[in-house]
Amino acid sequence: MEANQFKEFGKAMIDYTAEYLENIRDRRVLPTVEPGYLRPLIPENAPEKPEKWEDVLKDVERVIMPGITHWHSPRFHAYFPTANSYPAIVADILSGAIACIGFSWIASPACTELEVVMLDWLGKAIGLPNEFLACSGGKAGGVIQGTASEATLVALLGAKAKAITAAKKKNPELKESDIIAKLVGYTSSK
Repeated sequence: MEANQFKEFGKAMIDYTAEYLENIRDRRVLPTVEPGYLRPLIPENAPEKPEKWEDVLKDVERVIMPGITHWHSPRFHAYFPTANSYPAIVADILSGAIACIGFSWIASPACTELEVVMLDWLGKAIGLPNEFLACSGGKAGGVIQGTASEATLVALLGAKAKAITAAKKKNPELKESDIIAKLVGYTSSK
């Protein structure tokens, strides 16, 4: 796809997205498809030549939309809402264009530093004490995780580190492996 096709397809997708969001209340909230519905609707093998973007856009409605749960419908009241707004969609376009991987400062200084500042803004907005913010000058600060599962893992790792530090302070003669062997985690099947 060349730049001129990208612009044309991009404008068409923006129009499609705006139309979708403006009329989402008219769509059935939950899909009525059965498991395996999608495979017969698409070719068995990946195409060897690109399809026209107009055909791809038609396939979104024909193939994808029948299997979508419309989380942003005003008639959807399960699970939790996902973050979505027109500014967020536009920001996703820029994010996709830059395509930075912000796993370290040197990989993308602007990405890393913007995340730190934005999380300080969020921390201030929800009233976190200053010592929880990166701007406090200490070791504090937040980081955005990609999924709820990643966030849970980070929380567990933090809890583990805190428990090990507390146990070492109380019993300096204990080895870390002995402390880890005594840690208990509670879960639920619910």
